[in-house]
Formats: sequence, C-alpha cells, structure tokens
Amino acid sequence: MDEVFIHQTAEVSNKAHIGKGTKIWNGVQIREGAVVGENCVLSKDVYIDTLVTIGSNVKIQNRVNVYHGVTIEDDVFLGPSMTFTNDLYPRTFNKNWKIVNTLVKKGASIGAGVVIVCGTTIGEYAMIGAGSTVTEDVKPFALCVGNPARQIGWVCKCGTKLGKKLTCCDCGAKYSLQNGELISYG
Repeated sequence: MDEVFIHQTAEVSNKAHIGKGTKIWNGVQIREGAVVGENCVLSKDVYIDTLVTIGSNVKIQNRVNVYHGVTIEDDVFLGPSMTFTNDLYPRTFNKNWKIVNTLVKKGASIGAGVVIVCGTTIGEYAMIGAGSTVTEDVKPFALCVGNPARQIGWVCKCGTKLGKKLTCCDCGAKYSLQNGELISYG
C-alpha cells in the first residue's frame, strides 16, 4: 500500500509533496509547496495551506485548518474542527502582516475544536483537551485544558493521564519530574 489515495473531490496542488501511503479524503485542499509525510490520513474538508510541513503517520480529522507557518512533526493527532492561526494582529487592511510560526512536536494530540494561537510550541506527546485555546507553549507530556489552556496534569506516551506516582496504569511506563519537566525512565 505504497500508493497515495486522493479522493476525486480533493484539490491537491501538483507543487505539493505527498508521501507514500497517505490517504486524502473528500473536500481536502492542499496548496502549493506543502509537504505531507508518509502514511498520513487527511479527513473530509481539511485545508493545508502553502508551505505547511506535516510529518509522517499524522491523522488529521474533519474540517481542520493548517495555515502557512505551521510545522507538524510525526505521529501527531489533530481532532475535528481544530484550527491554527498564523497572524498575531489580523486586520484586513494590514499589508505588512507577518506569519508567526507554530510547531507541534512528535506524538502530540490536539482535541476537537481547539484553537492554537500562532507562536506556540506544543511539546512531544502533549495532549490538549477539546475546546481549549492554546496561547502559550505547552511542555512535553503536559495535559492542558481550558480557555486559555492551562496544564492540569501529565500524560504518558500512550496517552493515559498519569497519577501522583507518575507511573502509567495502562502501559506501566514510569516517569519522574526534573526541573519541572517530565522524564521517562522505564
């Protein structure tokens, strides 16, 4: 299954690069210069702007907008109807607007309806709860919710919320805190 699947209603620029095994479903638009890695799934009505970079094994649910300036690393999940911004001071009449970059690191999961304000980095394996608005960087393995999003705990690499002992009750992985960062050690 090395071929790319592109639904007949999708609009994929011939100047975009699509990796092997990727599936692009109905109503998706991928602009020129975008790079989509291998084995990704882009669900119904996803918009990928010009020059966006998306890693491999990324799952993007229905109606997600990924705008210019966003980089998404491998193994990321983007929930339905979430969106990224790329301009901190949007005005229709501003001809000198500047794209502000956003980075979503490996393994992060972003819930349904989340808004990611540009200029932020979402750390490795972080999880953002549905409906949240992210306005500042998120630490690796952090569990964040709310508007604005605030950290309420930690999650394991497998996605399970960690208890006070920082040992995953699902997969058994063990973590510790060092200088406010979650570190895996077994």
